[in-house]
Amino acid sequence: MLRRNKRNEPAQALLAAAETGGVLAEEGEAFAGRGRTLRADAMRRLRKNKLAMAGLVWIIIIILIAITADLWAPQTLGDPTYIDTNKVAELSLQPPSADHPFGTDKLGRDIASRVVYGARVSLLVGVVAVLIMVVIGLFMGAVAAYYGGIWDSLIMRTADVFFAFPYILFAVALIAVLGKGFQNVFIAIGILGWPSIARVFRSSILSIKKNEYVDAARAMGASTLRILSRHIMPNAISPIIVYATMSIGGAILTEAALSFLGMGVQPPDPSWGLMLSEARAYIFTAPWLMVYPGLAILTTVLGFVLLGDGLRDALDVKLKE
Repeated sequence: MLRRNKRNEPAQALLAAAETGGVLAEEGEAFAGRGRTLRADAMRRLRKNKLAMAGLVWIIIIILIAITADLWAPQTLGDPTYIDTNKVAELSLQPPSADHPFGTDKLGRDIASRVVYGARVSLLVGVVAVLIMVVIGLFMGAVAAYYGGIWDSLIMRTADVFFAFPYILFAVALIAVLGKGFQNVFIAIGILGWPSIARVFRSSILSIKKNEYVDAARAMGASTLRILSRHIMPNAISPIIVYATMSIGGAILTEAALSFLGMGVQPPDPSWGLMLSEARAYIFTAPWLMVYPGLAILTTVLGFVLLGDGLRDALDVKLKE
C-alpha cells in the first residue's frame, strides 16, 4: 500500500490549481464559495459584453459568407472573374441595381460577387498569417523568458531589428524577394509579425515564473519542457489570445494595403485591397466601386478589434464585478 507524501501535498495542490485553471478569486476572497472556474467566468463576462458579441456575430457571418460563396454567388451574382467580352461596354460601371446589388466594375464584373469572394482571401490571409506569427512568437518568447541570458538578448535584439524598419516597407521588400502572389502575402505578414507576439509572451512568462506553483513544480523534479507546457504556457496564453485576435484585423489591413500597392493578390483574383486600387480612377464617377470593398474591410477589421477588446476584459482575472 503506497504512502502519501504529506510534505508534497501543498506543492501538489498548487500544481493542480495551476493546471486546471483553479477557481477565480481575488487573492482567495473575491469569488470564494461560488465554484466558478476562470474559463466559465471569462465566458460569462464575454457574453455580457454587447460590443464583443456584435463583433463575434459579424465575424461568424463573414466566415459563413466566405465558406458558402461557391454555393450561391456564381448562380445569383455571377462569376467574380468572368468577363463577357461581348457586353463589356454594356455592363461596364453600372450603378447598384436589382441585377447587380453593388454595381459593376469597368470590365462588367459584379462587385457584390467580388466582395463575397474577396472575403475568402482576407480571412485566409488574416488567420494563416497570425498562426505563423503566433507559432514563431510563442517559441521565441518562451525561450527568451525562460532561459534568459544570451538567448534573451539575442532574440530581443533580433526583434528590435524588425521593429526598426517601417512595417509596410519591410513587407513590400520581403514580397519583392519572395515574389508576388497570394501565398507569399501571409508568409511575409507572419514572418514580420512575430516580434510583437514574442515580446508580449516573454513579459507574461517573466511575471508567471515568480509564482509559487512554478517553484513547486521545479522542487518536485519536473522537467523544463513540462514546466513550460503544463504550468507556464497555459497561464501565460491569455494576452496572446487577445493580441492574436486583434492581429487578424491588422493582417487583413496589411493584405489590403499590399494588394492596393500591387504587391499582394494579383488580377483577376478578387481582393478587397485590389478592388480599392482599381477604383481609384473612378472615385467621383463610380463611387460604389470603392464604397463596398471599403465597408467590407472596415466592418471586418472592426469586428476582430471589438472581439479582441472583449476578450481582453473577459480574461482579466482582476476585473471586479
